[in-house]
Amino acid sequence: MAKAFDDRANMNAHHTALHDAPAAKPIDWRKGMSDNVALALVVYTALQIFVTVHAMQDGLPNILPYLALILLVAGIIPACRWFERRWRDISDEAAHDPALRGAYRLDQLALWSLAIGLPFLITGLFKLAAG
Repeated sequence: MAKAFDDRANMNAHHTALHDAPAAKPIDWRKGMSDNVALALVVYTALQIFVTVHAMQDGLPNILPYLALILLVAGIIPACRWFERRWRDISDEAAHDPALRGAYRLDQLALWSLAIGLPFLITGLFKLAAG
């Protein structure tokens, strides 16, 4: 009988500990955007390489990778830095403000649209110019 009371007490203690646990760590929009920018650059670079190599196999000039690299440096890196700077410079209070979720999602959508769409756009423009 004593064991049953001890088991019941342990279950209550465990139940209380679960409900008294601190809430999940609040989101930090600054860190989130920084992580998105880093990953978007990796995805953009991988897509740019894949799409460019595929286009070269289709007969585009060998200068294409160099032009794509110039466009990478001239276009996507400053755009990514703008997104990161925009969120990096917000206050500590704003960095955790749930009201900024909509603005964050719009910037996230724009960033990923550039990262995924730009390699295909650039290569498509080179194909149009070459053919």
